[in-house]
Amino acid sequence: MLFSDATILTETPPLRAGWAKVGEQTEVPITGNRARRVVFGALNVGTGTVCLDRAGQWNQDSFQDHLRHIRSLWRGWKLVLFLDRGSPHTARQSRELAAELGIELRWLPTACPELNPVEGLWRLLKGRVLSNEPTPDLDASLSRAFEHLESLSPRGRLEVAGVLSGTFWLPT
Repeated sequence: MLFSDATILTETPPLRAGWAKVGEQTEVPITGNRARRVVFGALNVGTGTVCLDRAGQWNQDSFQDHLRHIRSLWRGWKLVLFLDRGSPHTARQSRELAAELGIELRWLPTACPELNPVEGLWRLLKGRVLSNEPTPDLDASLSRAFEHLESLSPRGRLEVAGVLSGTFWLPT
C-alpha cells in the first residue's frame, strides 16, 4: 500500500522565522527568479520505503514517469496507490498506464491533504530542511532534500509522515 503526492520547490525558500535586533529590520534574501521543480514522492506505509522523483513540470507525462519508477522499485508486488484527484493523476493516459503496470489507483477525498502521509514529508522539507535560507542553486537544494529524506530510517519516515502516530486513519 503506497501513498503518492507531489510538491513544488522554488528558488524563493519558505520563510518560517526571522530574527533581528529590536528596532532593526531583518533582511530577507530573494533572488527574484521563478525557477521551480516538482518533487514526486511515494511512501510505502508498511515498510517506510520511499520513491522520489524530480521533474520540471507537474503534468501527466512527469506523473507517468513517476508511476514507471514506482513499478520498477516494487516489481512483483500487488500495488495499491492512494493519491489525490489532481489532473495529471486522473488523466485517461495516466489511469491506463497504471492499469498496464498493475497499479491500482485509489482516490483520496477532495481537499483532504491530511489523509495523505506524504504531506508530512513535504512539511519536513519545507519547514526544516529548506526553509529560511537563500537558494542559489535550486538543483542543489533539491538534491539536499532528497538526501535528507533518503537518510531517514524507514521508521523515521513513517514517524514524520504520521503513520505511527496512533491516530493515522488507515490501520496498517
